[in-house]
Amino acid sequence: MVQENSSNSLSAFETLESNVRSYSRFFPVVFRKAAGAILEDENGREFIDFLSGAAVLNYGHNDPFFLSYAIQYLQTNGIIHALDMATSAKKEFMEYFNAIILRPRDLTYKFQFCGPTGANAVEAALKLARKATGRHSIISFTNGYHGVSLGALAVTGNRCYRGAAGLPPTGAVFMPYDRYWGADNDTSEYLAKVLSDASSGVDLPAAIILETIQGEGGINPASKEWLQSLERLCRKNGILLIVDDIQAGCGRTGNFFSFEFADISPDIILLSKSLSGCGLPLSLVLLKPELDVWRPGEHSGTFRGNNLALVTGTAALRKYWTNEELSARVTKMGANTSERLRRIAETNRDSGLSARGRGMMLGLDCGTGELAEKIVRRAFEDGLVVERCGAENQVIKLLPPLTIDEQTLQRGLDILDNSVHAA
Repeated sequence: MVQENSSNSLSAFETLESNVRSYSRFFPVVFRKAAGAILEDENGREFIDFLSGAAVLNYGHNDPFFLSYAIQYLQTNGIIHALDMATSAKKEFMEYFNAIILRPRDLTYKFQFCGPTGANAVEAALKLARKATGRHSIISFTNGYHGVSLGALAVTGNRCYRGAAGLPPTGAVFMPYDRYWGADNDTSEYLAKVLSDASSGVDLPAAIILETIQGEGGINPASKEWLQSLERLCRKNGILLIVDDIQAGCGRTGNFFSFEFADISPDIILLSKSLSGCGLPLSLVLLKPELDVWRPGEHSGTFRGNNLALVTGTAALRKYWTNEELSARVTKMGANTSERLRRIAETNRDSGLSARGRGMMLGLDCGTGELAEKIVRRAFEDGLVVERCGAENQVIKLLPPLTIDEQTLQRGLDILDNSVHAA
């Protein structure tokens, strides 16, 4: 007979779940429900959520509008699984996305639904780039993160993840990201020199893959000028430009796509995380039509296009992307939050803190992982869920829901501020 554990007991997880688990170690309570920007544990204690499922929940937890679409779809025997067969849910999502997101931005892409995770989208994109160009190498960047399956891991910089592969990840060459050598050094010039030098030892790649603002790498935003320089470099050399917008997309930086501010047009765009709107797994590769060189079934997978996630994804487009209200709100809220972080850093100048980011993808660099850990643990004790990122986990990463109300946002920032002082 199964014995019921007491509230918030982690014994079942410690006994039955693999050691690979991570978040349940750092946030050692059992969460049972959530709404908007609030999580609640089994004892009824509430926590403000500045994690948002690592940017999966840009619109918060359990948006009633999204859920009503999902419930209605389920109650009418809507198709849940269909491999990559044509379904009403997929048709509606593609038509809405094309009309609401792509056409107004003068963008033309074909849709490839791959496996349900962001790493699945990365794998498909790398494979397609190699097939379309006939070249093999991929250029990625220092501190980049694109997933931990073997292909995606090859373009991920973090030594911890790479070391767990069991064999050396291959097929990628790493170059310095924007400002990697400081603000006065344009690393795109170095890349241009390497590619133009026939004796550099770096072969002409099939593609360059990048995040316009690195998430796991430490909230490192690329400048408009650097991104435009990379695009010119790609066009000059026939290299495909892949933008991984898995974490930074779907409004996180203000615009729907994180690269819009730079006026660039990637050859391939990768989306996942908040694409479904409510946390259901869904990923998408957007590719320029001339790159659609796949033969039918050549890249496959059992779960291509989660139909229930497509339904809620369409609901998200309807609710938040038919006008500019959310974008304007994120831009304003991001500027105010960024200013608050700068004040926190200035008040604690002796600790070497600094703030950075764009939109509502923000970071507080604590200099050391030890200090960042102390702050985050204290914040959790006081009712705030927030995580760390960066090469040494030295950056506190703030990803509140884009729909968070001002009062809750300020309460969360107050907790963070007090935690910095306490640590």
